[in-house]
Amino acid sequence: MMSRRTFLQYAAVAGATLAAPAAMAKAVVQSGERRLSLYNIHTGERLTTPYWADGVYLEDELTAINRLLRDHRSGEVSSIDYKLLDRLHSLQQQLGHNGSFQVISGYRSAASNAKLQRASNGVAKRSLHMQGRAIDIRLPGVELKHLRQVALSQRAGGVGYYQKSNFIHLDTGRTRFW
Repeated sequence: MMSRRTFLQYAAVAGATLAAPAAMAKAVVQSGERRLSLYNIHTGERLTTPYWADGVYLEDELTAINRLLRDHRSGEVSSIDYKLLDRLHSLQQQLGHNGSFQVISGYRSAASNAKLQRASNGVAKRSLHMQGRAIDIRLPGVELKHLRQVALSQRAGGVGYYQKSNFIHLDTGRTRFW
């Protein structure tokens, strides 16, 4: 007959043995890098950089991305939501395309948003652009309709389709589309 202490020791070893493959699988998923290539059509700036590597967001690269995605009207820089960058990366992976996203609008200051709202009825008063949680993009070589469909298939955040203006909107808000 086995003592309670011996039984618990065997159970702990068995549990650790069963958990090891899961931990190894998680380590494999967390390794590698996530890279983005962006082109700001208003400033002419380009950036191709890893922003995440081996499970860690890279602060210097995030700072460079924040700068590229700044409000081009005011020059104001704000932090961009990591989840938004992950959506862009995922979109490129799903498309099998590693070209540069053309950025029409990234971060927007409240003043810029108000100005745009007065000039157009398609700008939200509480736009997620003002929180660094939205981006308007296109991807040369990928039909806009297809880009939209793949973005919709992510079932995460908002997806807006602006065919006449030739871009889609992505955000990290609630799941919705227009």
